Amino acid sequence: MINYKKDKQTSWCPGCGNFPLLDAYTEALEELGLENDQVAVISGIGQAAKIPHYMNVNGFQGLHGRALPVAFGVKAANPKLTVLVNTGDGDGYGEGGNHFLHAVRRNMDITHIVHDNQIYGLTKGQGSPTTAIGQTTTLQTSGVKSYPFNPMAVALSLGCTFVARGYVGDKERLKEIIKKGIKHKGYSLIDIFQPCVTFNKVNTYAYYKENTYYLDETHDEKDRMAALNIALQTEGKIPLGILYDNPKNDFHDFNNHVLEGLGQEKYDIEKIKNIIHKKFY
Repeated sequence: MINYKKDKQTSWCPGCGNFPLLDAYTEALEELGLENDQVAVISGIGQAAKIPHYMNVNGFQGLHGRALPVAFGVKAANPKLTVLVNTGDGDGYGEGGNHFLHAVRRNMDITHIVHDNQIYGLTKGQGSPTTAIGQTTTLQTSGVKSYPFNPMAVALSLGCTFVARGYVGDKERLKEIIKKGIKHKGYSLIDIFQPCVTFNKVNTYAYYKENTYYLDETHDEKDRMAALNIALQTEGKIPLGILYDNPKNDFHDFNNHVLEGLGQEKYDIEKIKNIIHKKFY
């Protein structure tokens, strides 16, 4: 079996939700049988963004909130690569929020995995876009005074073709969600609850176990309005699983000249320059 996980010491806190997430992530890739050199993992800045350091894959670590544009470029230049993006909730929905919106519009065939611990962990516990209103943090000592961002509802309202949420406390189900997201044709958003044991004392393993549930087989994954109604239910337990999975034409379907020009096994730099010059000048 292909080994995707490096034998390397991490810089995460003991008990961090990133440990089981890394296990689910690497096992999903191994079970899909993808070759290491055919996978690229792109990240920004933060604890979540350290994931490529611990994986045997092509990796690129960019700026905070800027992982998605890099991933777009990588996938456009080499459509044969399996491209995955790792961000935190702040990295992906805060600093990178604008790119997130346009990732849905472009529908490029990449998988966006968001490590959602509902806090800024790397910078010592400030409230993030997904922190609940009223929750106290190291910065918002009198409570967060902004309503939380709802990534599932936003993605669905924009027409995202794969929207799912997982939890690191259930590795087997999380692994299956990741595998389906990777196999989906188009932009896949997978929001993953993972506790920050150091700076978030509210959204703990016990909290998620008590306050989440899985969608059952009666849920129609192709029914967008049903998925949106579920995403908009903010009271009570939070749904886990695949809310929506209904592929449509992706970026390369609308831009097949990219495939025609760059679909060679070994890229000819001069030919690429000629294609770009011909198309844009």
